[in-house]
Amino acid sequence: MLRKARRAPARGWRRAVHTLSAGAINPGDSSSELRYQQLLERLRRPVRGDYRIAVLSLKGGVGKTTTTVGLGSTFASLRGDRVIAVDANPDLGTLAQRIPQQTASTVRDLLADGNVYRYSDVRAHTSQAPSRLEVLASERDPAMAEAFSEEEYRGVIGILQRFYNIIITDCGTGLSHSAMNGVLDLANAIILVSSPALDGARSASATLDWLEAHGYSHLVSRAVVVLSSSRSGASTIDVDQLAQHFLTRCRAVQTIPFDDHLSEGADVDLELVGKGTRHAFVELAAIMADDFAPTGHRHPEPLLPQ
Repeated sequence: MLRKARRAPARGWRRAVHTLSAGAINPGDSSSELRYQQLLERLRRPVRGDYRIAVLSLKGGVGKTTTTVGLGSTFASLRGDRVIAVDANPDLGTLAQRIPQQTASTVRDLLADGNVYRYSDVRAHTSQAPSRLEVLASERDPAMAEAFSEEEYRGVIGILQRFYNIIITDCGTGLSHSAMNGVLDLANAIILVSSPALDGARSASATLDWLEAHGYSHLVSRAVVVLSSSRSGASTIDVDQLAQHFLTRCRAVQTIPFDDHLSEGADVDLELVGKGTRHAFVELAAIMADDFAPTGHRHPEPLLPQ
């Protein structure tokens, strides 16, 4: 029986009119603002238990780690639950270098800690960005990182799933190293990152072929392809046509435009990311959240260490 109050505009001339009229005139939000609010509603969809996303690419330098940090930071800043990114790259992964480093601890240090009972115990092994995204670093010793096994990865996820709602794994460029078996077995969804170029698209297609040939067809049909631009300027490739090619196999394609701040390779601060790129990450997060499991759905369970 109550008339629903109209929310004050968030920005622009609509906000100015509302302020100058002391609230007497309320033109409401613009259509673009309403669409953005709808994205936020999708992005903030509740997740039961934990949801695991693997970020893959056979080709290096296409923005895989940047996509991991951008997506994770977007989730962490716009949701109220805990989000963590894990570096599972055996080749000196750079994920931990994209946020302020608060600890020298790595995945193996977390596994070796026999006193992890509370969130604060895990937090001692992670670094946290201003967005609230936490990162668990990989080994910096190449020999030790290469030895990171499937069982160890499952052990790490077994710990993290008790304290985090969204777990994003930044994978290496290879599909055959031991930890990848655990990554793919435990993933609820994958993001396949490619450049908007022919060689990147061929590598991405080859990755999808490999996944289908090795029993991961369910991940291919639910995969999201990210076309990440690593250079400024328009691509000579027809991106729309490229997107249509992947949509015949995957559930969604999202383009991430070039961004000066992200291209620096330093700490990622969402406040410094351009509006278009930041909005693209919000769209990507909303797409991923569309797949969050309804009540009663069971995620694949990790093998806990003996």
